[in-house]
Amino acid sequence: MILLFDVGNTNISIGLSDKVSILHTIRLNTEVSKTADEYWLQMKNFFQAEDIDAVAISSVVPRITEKLKEISFKRLNIEPLIVGPGVKTGLNIKTDNPREVGGDLICDAVAVEDIEMPSLVIDLGTAIKYIYVKNKTIRGVVITPGVSISIKALVGQTALLPDIDIEVPKKVLGTNTIACMQSGVTYGVAAQVDGLIERIQKEVKEEFKVMFTGGLSETIAPLVYAPLERDPDLVLKGLLKIYLRNEPLLK
Repeated sequence: MILLFDVGNTNISIGLSDKVSILHTIRLNTEVSKTADEYWLQMKNFFQAEDIDAVAISSVVPRITEKLKEISFKRLNIEPLIVGPGVKTGLNIKTDNPREVGGDLICDAVAVEDIEMPSLVIDLGTAIKYIYVKNKTIRGVVITPGVSISIKALVGQTALLPDIDIEVPKKVLGTNTIACMQSGVTYGVAAQVDGLIERIQKEVKEEFKVMFTGGLSETIAPLVYAPLERDPDLVLKGLLKIYLRNEPLLK
């Protein structure tokens, strides 16, 4: 079995794979103050340690990467594969500085490489990433503040606005403060998604498939007008593909 880690700034998604598909997933909060032992206690009941023969990590939080490496070495006696320079991905990155492209973006792009038409992956995490992929190549990316960041900025920079839960109100036009804010961060993001899809369409001048993923994709997807397909495990699926490409080199 392969243990897969997708480490974001807000959540850690953990997947268990039989080298063919993702069998089970769990999600933990990303907390840099936690020790490796504390993370181990949270995840150890998710799998049987003796069944794990490989570990792969995609991470945008270096301090968490180190804790997961410690778990892999100390608890599983395995050297993990970490997505980064030197790892075979099978992906071309047409950006000014390819080394700056995060592991999550790379995994998202690898996950959709077999789709015959160009794809726009929209990953709704702490930041919202729009990744345009064509012919196994990242052609360009848009990054905007995510829903949680927007709420924190709104609450932190205003004296009277309260912190809120991320829920979709019944109407776009709210009639109380909480509903108004919830409308802004849900319908507002959905409108952003539709607007950027339209602008990207005009720029690339070709049809493409829209893939939705990330922690808040389930909440936002029903509000988007554009046709899309949602896959919450896209990063883990891309990470699995990357591991399998590198497996012969790890022996």
